Amino acid sequence: MGLPPLSDDAVVLGASAPSWRDALRLAGGALVRSGATTDAYTEAMVAMVEEHGPYIVISPGLAFAHARPGDSVLRDGLSVVTLAQPVAFGHPHNDPVDVVLGLAVAGVGTHLESIGAIANLFNDATVTARLAAATTPDEVREIMGVPA
Repeated sequence: MGLPPLSDDAVVLGASAPSWRDALRLAGGALVRSGATTDAYTEAMVAMVEEHGPYIVISPGLAFAHARPGDSVLRDGLSVVTLAQPVAFGHPHNDPVDVVLGLAVAGVGTHLESIGAIANLFNDATVTARLAAATTPDEVREIMGVPA
């Protein structure tokens, strides 16, 4: 399956987020605008970090926000948020974060495939910095190798 398409509605560049919760809500709001999820999914992403800690900060500067598949996921979706000022999530090594990915997967079976595709993408250590510097949704899609 790989990664879902990334619509212009799902890309937010140079955003301002005073806290990690605000950063996750930007990523979740982009998923909602793209038609992939409901607001409940955004709150589930925040709850995952409240419950399990900042495990979503998977590499320096990068948070990978997601929650479990369920009724709040309308279809597979991806969002990308870049922050004008990095924000701390509380991760001991990978803070602060300036790129937040949001992922919503409708089916349990494809959830791990999508996570694997994201992990493979970010094996290239330059991807986070390139995304942080992106100025258009087309540039973000080109860096990530995903369609609109």
